[in-house]
Amino acid sequence: MDNITVLLVDDEAPFVETMAKRLKKRDLDIIPALSGEAALELLQKHANIEVVILDVKMPGMDGIETLREIKKSYPLAEVIMLTGHATVETGIEGMKLGAFDYLMKPCDTEQLVSKVNQAAVKLRRHQNKILEARIKEITSRRP
Repeated sequence: MDNITVLLVDDEAPFVETMAKRLKKRDLDIIPALSGEAALELLQKHANIEVVILDVKMPGMDGIETLREIKKSYPLAEVIMLTGHATVETGIEGMKLGAFDYLMKPCDTEQLVSKVNQAAVKLRRHQNKILEARIKEITSRRP
């Protein structure tokens, strides 16, 4: 499997820096964002982002609002929600809106990497099915 490109979104810069270092050591390509707005801009610029790790509690555009926008514009993107405030309801709301999963902060790096890998596999399978359907459609057309 090629390296997975991950968008890491959290308003706490020290958390983003530390987590980015940990995830890079596990062969993940990390693109950091410090707000929901920045995350949406980066998604426009980087078509190769496969998984978004998204903090729920952020000033301005919070994680749920950001998730809604991501799913509207990038329905295939897989999003893992991070919640630090033990708000399980928010995690469940995120799942209803299409998040892949949610984890409590501070989360175990290995568990997070495992979730990222699972999310990327799901995304790649979905992309392959779409590609196969397009190829089938094109090859079934008779001149």
